[in-house]
Order: sequence, then C-alpha cells, then structure tokens
Amino acid sequence: MGTPAGQGKILILATESCAYPGADAVGQAHITYPANTYILKVKAPVLFPERFYLDCFDKGISGIIVMSCGVECPYEGAYEALAKRIDRVYQLMKERGLDIRRLRLTSICTVCTRAFVNEVKQMQEVIRELGLPGSEARDRLEASELAESA
Repeated sequence: MGTPAGQGKILILATESCAYPGADAVGQAHITYPANTYILKVKAPVLFPERFYLDCFDKGISGIIVMSCGVECPYEGAYEALAKRIDRVYQLMKERGLDIRRLRLTSICTVCTRAFVNEVKQMQEVIRELGLPGSEARDRLEASELAESA
C-alpha cells in the first residue's frame, strides 16, 4: 500500500482491549481519517522497547501514536511503565534531533471515535509541518551553517 505524495506514514499502536475497538468503531461509523495511517493491534504497548520507536523513524514512519487504555489498563502498572518508557524515548529522540511531537501517548476508549480521529488529524498536521523524520535536524544544521557564513 503506497502513501499519498507529500504525506508521511502514521503508525498507531492500539491496545486490543480499548483503542483497537475504538478504531473499529470509527470504521463501523464510516468516519474518515487520513489514508496514510497504519494500525497495529497490540496486547500492551509497554512491551515495545525504546529501540522500536527509533527503528520506526529510521524506516520511514513519520509519526507514532500510542493509543492505550490509560490508567484503566487491565495490566497493573503497565500504563505507568509505558509513560516512563515514552519519556525515555523522547530523550533519545532529542539526542537524534527528532522532534518529540512525532511520538504521542494518548488514552482512547472503546467508543472514543471523535478522540481517535482528532489524534490522527493532529498527527497528520505535525508530520505535514515537520516533513520526513530527520528533516528537522537537517533544517537546524542548514540554518546554523547559514548563520555562521553570514
């Protein structure tokens, strides 16, 4: 499946007990959202190591939305551990010059169709602004080189 020209890919990690049924409800309601969105149904996003997110950006994913159950997660302590993991990923992203807005953690319930679509549309705007992963680092480097040569 190709991505429309000028759009990066958005990966959604959707928990099977909350966010994935929410995504399904969006489909059943025939609500549209950007076609460059790929949904991966997961048991618990806390199982994904920090490296996973960085690898996604390296392989062409422009934005990642981790849609979880939030504090209502059926796995005790998983949401808190996930939030800490995402904070560590933000630090790694900063070190690489990646804008942290490319990664978002949110809670989506089984009937949160409007919230689901809003999250996707917001990420679409972010990647439209930022371009492909790593371009923000190139832009900063070019700007600093221009400033030095002036």
